[in-house]
Amino acid sequence: MIRIFPGRLFALLAGALLGGCSALSQPETVDTYLLPGGHFASAAAPAGADGSLRVTRPKAAGGLEGTRIAVLPQPDRLSFYKGARWSDAVPVLLRDRLIEALRAGGGIARLSSDDDNLRADRELGGNLRAFQSEYQAGQPQVLIRFDAQLIDTRSRAILASRRFEVSQAVQGRAVPEVVEAFGRASDDLALQVSGWVLRAGE
Repeated sequence: MIRIFPGRLFALLAGALLGGCSALSQPETVDTYLLPGGHFASAAAPAGADGSLRVTRPKAAGGLEGTRIAVLPQPDRLSFYKGARWSDAVPVLLRDRLIEALRAGGGIARLSSDDDNLRADRELGGNLRAFQSEYQAGQPQVLIRFDAQLIDTRSRAILASRRFEVSQAVQGRAVPEVVEAFGRASDDLALQVSGWVLRAGE
């Protein structure tokens, strides 16, 4: 018969508990992704281009306000890719992409963001309704839906509003391939919004 003394038993139990805690406390490996794209061809500002525009981060809800990369494996179930996140909050990523497209368009003399806290004649904001990948017939595709509003900052009146929706097929199923599709979709949407803002200011 094997005899285990109380002190020895305590040491064994403590070691087992510490080993279990060590295993449980291992941090999850998370890959951080920049939003690809954003390389727009620059255009010269038209003669007499004037005015100022402030671009604000859109309002978002339903899990789209953070840095996690959203996916709808089923129409009624929002989930997130494990071990992956964006380099910034989703509304900030979209705001910055819109600024890049507007700056490249060259039709606005003075452009700023809500981080700058500068005065502007007009403000571009809105609601981000979708920024996720969805499965259609077993194949993922990226969907971005943005309800844009162009506002007069003095009167706070809505000058124009429009819904923009862009979808982009994913060339594969891996997270990097999904991220690439997000980049293409966000570029497409930013160019559409930029053109709309410039036309609304004419």
